[in-house]
Amino acid sequence: MDNEFSEIDKFVVASDVLFRDGIGVEIYKNGGVVLELFRDDTKKTREIKIFKNEVSLELMEQSIQLFKKEIPWEFIDYDDL
Repeated sequence: MDNEFSEIDKFVVASDVLFRDGIGVEIYKNGGVVLELFRDDTKKTREIKIFKNEVSLELMEQSIQLFKKEIPWEFIDYDDL
C-alpha cells in the first residue's frame, strides 16, 4: 500500500447480501483480517467489526479513510429503484 495507508497490508472490497445488505472493506494486517468496515443499506448504518483484541489508532484511522475513499457514502434505497 502507499504511504497514505502504510499500516494496511491488504484490503478487499466485498458486498454481502446473504445475512445483511451492503458493501464494505476487509482490512488485512500480518496475514489475517483485523477489521471490517461495512455500509449496511438495510439498516442505514456504517459499522466497524474488530477481529483482534488490539488495533492501533493509526490502523483504525487509515482504515476509516480507506473506507471513505473506496465505498460510496450514500445508502442504496431500494424503495426508490
